[in-house]
Amino acid sequence: MSHTAELIAVGTEILLGNIANTDAQMLSEELAALGVNVLYHTVVGDNPTRLAEALELARRRADIIITTGGLGPTYDDLTKQTICTVFGRKNVFHPEIADALRTHFASIGRELTENNLQQAYLPENCTIFRNHNGTAPGCGFCEGGVHVLMLPGPPHECRKMFRTGAIPYLRTLSDEIIVSHSLRIYGQGESQIEAMLHDRIASMVNPSVAPYAKPDECMLRVTAKAKSEAEAEEMLRGAIEEVMPVIGEWVYGVDVGSLEEVVSVLLREKGRTLAAAESCTGGLIAKRMTDLPGASQVFLGGVVSYTNHVKQQVLHVPENLLARCGAVSAEVARAMALGVRVLTGADLAVSVTGLAGPDGDDRGNPVGTVFVGLSAPEGVTVRHLTLGGDRERIRTLSAHHAFDMLRRYLTNLPIEGE
Repeated sequence: MSHTAELIAVGTEILLGNIANTDAQMLSEELAALGVNVLYHTVVGDNPTRLAEALELARRRADIIITTGGLGPTYDDLTKQTICTVFGRKNVFHPEIADALRTHFASIGRELTENNLQQAYLPENCTIFRNHNGTAPGCGFCEGGVHVLMLPGPPHECRKMFRTGAIPYLRTLSDEIIVSHSLRIYGQGESQIEAMLHDRIASMVNPSVAPYAKPDECMLRVTAKAKSEAEAEEMLRGAIEEVMPVIGEWVYGVDVGSLEEVVSVLLREKGRTLAAAESCTGGLIAKRMTDLPGASQVFLGGVVSYTNHVKQQVLHVPENLLARCGAVSAEVARAMALGVRVLTGADLAVSVTGLAGPDGDDRGNPVGTVFVGLSAPEGVTVRHLTLGGDRERIRTLSAHHAFDMLRRYLTNLPIEGE
């Protein structure tokens, strides 16, 4: 049976633009992986009348309603009360939740105020979802063939509760298991991937294959439905093996978080170390590496050589090279990568020099001209980029390319360069 869902975000702060509704993006992605078709996104302020109207509409056009927000202890947290009214459920006190709240507040040395006990009230005969990252529990119940799930609004609470509470609840609605894997792709867009796999995408039903555009990259989701998880995984294995000969060069991982995570793992596996020399990216490569746990095992350090003076004095880029070729050039990118590798003693080094905007340079290079270097024992490779977008996007894409060059080098794939 195929299920349909409507997501209702509750919070005036979303309507005012004070915060983004990132819960909806996360939930839609997770529900798609479960085979649930999300038909509508709705945002309602902290107003019980308008929330009731939204719920009445949702129950007529979806068989799963998921609300986010409005479960806390303050006066405007009215989601539970309104849902109970609309669906004819009593909002009952759960002593075990109250005891957990008392234990939690005692452990942090704070007094449990009376309003916090509102969080111990939930619809009668519901399945309770524990909140691992906060105090407000969520829940799920079915009324008149419609499943209603309530989740907290804060994203770190919502994500954890969905995975630990809502997913097990939703899996009970079908006697089949749906499993998905995401192939993360860099270097080809959604339309190119679809063109490469057009016949396969059109012919594959179960498992199904679908490309999705992500910010600055692409994702291919492979989904299978079967009687057991093991059977679904076997089906997915065959589907992935079928597409990898066509797009494998651009697939940097399956169910992974980011390019830098993959590079960090590869560096550890191969016993290599890395350093970075950055100009227009201003330390972004170093930041992304050091955001990862255990980065000190593989990342030795970086130099932000934003001026020619630092390029000369720290990285030993020759003054005459800068004068002859300009700071934004393949030659300087090559010298920067080699210089930081020698300076730090790293096995590998990347460099970035370019124009993120808003202006070009006096040599006629337009905004978006970037050179990314990779220094390895075998020599130095430079990739010349012509990027579009604003300053932030140019810097982000430049860092992406540096990590992509490293990934390709560490997996023995060709590195396109000058």
